[in-house]
Amino acid sequence: MMSYNKLQKKDRILVVDDIFDNLLVIQTILEDEGYEIEIQEDSKIALAMVEESPPDLILLDVMMPEMDGYEFTRRIRQNQNLPFIPILLITAHDSTSAVEGLDAGADDFIHKPVDADELQARVRSLLRLKHSIDERDHMASLRQDFVSRFTHDLRTPLAASNRVLKLLREGKFFEVPPAVEQIFSTMITSNDDLLHMVNSLLEVYRYEADCKQINFDKINITDLIHDVVQELTPLAEEKELTLKVNLCDENLADNEFTIIADRIEIKRVLTNIIGNAIKFTNQGFIEVSLQMNSETAEIKIKDTGSGISSEQQAILFERFRPGKNKNSGSGLGLYLSRCIIEAHQGSINVESEPGNGSLFIINLPLEVS
Repeated sequence: MMSYNKLQKKDRILVVDDIFDNLLVIQTILEDEGYEIEIQEDSKIALAMVEESPPDLILLDVMMPEMDGYEFTRRIRQNQNLPFIPILLITAHDSTSAVEGLDAGADDFIHKPVDADELQARVRSLLRLKHSIDERDHMASLRQDFVSRFTHDLRTPLAASNRVLKLLREGKFFEVPPAVEQIFSTMITSNDDLLHMVNSLLEVYRYEADCKQINFDKINITDLIHDVVQELTPLAEEKELTLKVNLCDENLADNEFTIIADRIEIKRVLTNIIGNAIKFTNQGFIEVSLQMNSETAEIKIKDTGSGISSEQQAILFERFRPGKNKNSGSGLGLYLSRCIIEAHQGSINVESEPGNGSLFIINLPLEVS
């Protein structure tokens, strides 16, 4: 099988130095290795070349007019639109300048006068690093695309089978005995759980691929909280829990307090956090409170559940990191909630102690830039 690396064209190396003779020396050393060599004396022009057509490796002199090697390196590393490009600094100074260059984001350095064998070895090493990272990113992209397509295609048969099961349970095709009706109900519940997991996974990959469409609009945050609480109240009542809303400001109930957000996405977060609080609380209450600050809406969800250890809190919002509770799911819900809140330029945190319940704090800006 042909590897990903072998599918690539020959490596392009950009050499930047304000002294033309130095450029010719490096070009002569490297041209027999089969690389495509580009040389440039002007560091500003070289930076524009990188942004327009990123090379596979940059050899960069430290001391140059207009823009020195350190600044050049920093600008490359700060440009989020560029792929990873190894940078080899060429310096005539001591180790102090090498340290400064490495801190700026360079990957390696070599001293002048340049030794041909050492230069070739360092170039080979950095290009191996480049190929390795490119192949890793390529495989990650393929996996992400596969999972996204797979989960999208999986939703249709799951939803279709659930519709048929519900018709069967309702006796649309034949009379259903109570025992069989219970079996159908169990199957429907399992399918609903699986469909929810598939939908969450698809949403996660949409956020990670930066292709999720966020529809920002004015939403009444008090109405949204009441809607979610009303929908989840039956679940709380089944466990004999109290689910209540506490508006810190008495005037909140009578006024339209709006924020700029995607109503569907914020509802998804609130449903997940409050639903989890109900799920992991066996007795007591869940309280949802709202505080309107000068720049943010602060939503708190407090429960009297079993609590979360400090070790679990540290990884709670990470991808595929379910909690240790026996009822914990795939670990996608809280990660997806974090993705949604961060896409709204907000924050989500938790405060908890084992045995003393948990407090989730969501801060959403009133306006999104």
